[in-house]
Amino acid sequence: MKLLCEINSSTNKNTFNRLVIKLYFMGTSEQEELITYEQFSKIHLKIGKVIRAEKVPGMKKIFKVTVDIGEEQRDLAVGAALYYNPEELAGRAVVVCTNLEPKKIGGIISNGMLLAADGPEGRPVFLTITENVSNGSLVH
Repeated sequence: MKLLCEINSSTNKNTFNRLVIKLYFMGTSEQEELITYEQFSKIHLKIGKVIRAEKVPGMKKIFKVTVDIGEEQRDLAVGAALYYNPEELAGRAVVVCTNLEPKKIGGIISNGMLLAADGPEGRPVFLTITENVSNGSLVH
């Protein structure tokens, strides 16, 4: 749902400035921007296994997670520390986006992203698989 915001400043009869904020909801569902099959094919998704997850000193929301994606292990910054204990993530099969540009988050160079759905109260629900496949298997 798109939210537009209009802000007006005015003076009332008591000469106090007041700020008027009007919010407009645009439609009942968010317009999705369509991409082509070619654009989608540029996204590399692989099955990985969480080897370990650890708290990061000074970071309340972020874990440092190491995933095995077959040919290598990668460190990722994962925003799950408010909802999970590190032990809950270890051993999980997850879906990893492997071709994101590395990004420094709180002292960690994150080399990918775990895919998750938005769960209750913002809790990330990590995508997984229902059958066994090798780490590094491609997701199409």
